Amino acid sequence: MATTSKKPDLSDPKLRAKLAKGMGHNYYGEPAWPNELLYIFPVVILGTFVLCVGLAVLDPAIAGESANPFATPLEILPEWYLYPVFQILRIVPNKLLGIAAMVAIPIGLMLVPFIESVNKFQNPFRRPIAIAVFLFGTLVALWLGIGATFPIDKSLTLGLF
Repeated sequence: MATTSKKPDLSDPKLRAKLAKGMGHNYYGEPAWPNELLYIFPVVILGTFVLCVGLAVLDPAIAGESANPFATPLEILPEWYLYPVFQILRIVPNKLLGIAAMVAIPIGLMLVPFIESVNKFQNPFRRPIAIAVFLFGTLVALWLGIGATFPIDKSLTLGLF
């Protein structure tokens, strides 16, 4: 399968003038030095610092009650980003199978580029396998994550039926 690549017309005087100025590497015509590195990066770094300090002042971390190792709360939930994994461990009856399911997730994600390597398109809409795997994984993760907040008897159906 032959591919076509568009090469620049080096006989164009406008393009030659841009290349002579050293601006052929970038569509905007502005070099990274000094515009980006001296002016924009410090503004972004300062803005990030101000945002972090502002959030720390507006919503400080509060020390809760001290931990008691002899009094376990009734409902223990992990952080929100671990809800799908927690739900897998809750609903799978054999814990070894639950751990195997959790190990299978990153292994499956690592295999996606090899499955999709037959397709050379960069446009996601022209890569149906990768889009299908991504959408299916996202929906399953959302379903498991929301189900982790329900009691165990309603967690698979999300309390709908």
